[in-house]
Amino acid sequence: MSPESTLNRTKALDGVRGVHVVPHSPFALKEITEHEDYESTCKSSFIGANQFLLMQRAWQQRPSCLRPIRGCIHGDLHLLERIANVLTSLPFIALGLQTPRKNLNMTLYANSLVGVGITSSLYHSSRGKLRKYLRWADYTMIATATVCLSRALRDENPKMLMAASALALPIQPLMVSAVHTGMMEVAFAKRALNDPNLRMAHTVHKVSSLLGGVFFIADDVFPETPYLHAAWHLAAAVGVGTCNKLLE
Repeated sequence: MSPESTLNRTKALDGVRGVHVVPHSPFALKEITEHEDYESTCKSSFIGANQFLLMQRAWQQRPSCLRPIRGCIHGDLHLLERIANVLTSLPFIALGLQTPRKNLNMTLYANSLVGVGITSSLYHSSRGKLRKYLRWADYTMIATATVCLSRALRDENPKMLMAASALALPIQPLMVSAVHTGMMEVAFAKRALNDPNLRMAHTVHKVSSLLGGVFFIADDVFPETPYLHAAWHLAAAVGVGTCNKLLE
């Protein structure tokens, strides 16, 4: 460095009596804020991704009753169980024939019960490739009967619910059955509270529904145990018979 440049720099600082030091640079503050925003965004994205993965994993591990029907889950173990399942399907036909037919909705429900008995009998007596299609028809017919019962119990139903049920019926029949069975249970409980004549029927209905649920789950969990499906048929038939009291 030359003496002339040093002299020029010294002259440039003439008159400067102090230096004001800025405690925090605005550029540093802006950089820190942007960094914190980036970390917050990354953290939110990470949490959202984890929640999505957890929901996806839970959906993949959902029970078989919430999955689309793709055919026969468990077959009849032997000839005697096949005969038992066919015979215990016949009470639904009798219940359908005895169901009151005061209006169109009740008539549709009565006919759907007959259809449940016929379809179940055909499924349990079938073999080969036809069996998987009849299995789907069996579950779909049960779901149809629950939808018809909802219409028979209430003249006015939410249009969106009925439209969604119609769309989901061929894909998720068991889910449709669960929704409309729940609606029927609520209606039955309310009617039983107001009408003492229905309380005995409601008690029998609750016991049969509980037993039916136990047999249905046990049939799926213990597929090698015979006659569980036939027991479910009988418990469901008793429950359906008590539901007919609501239509009298």
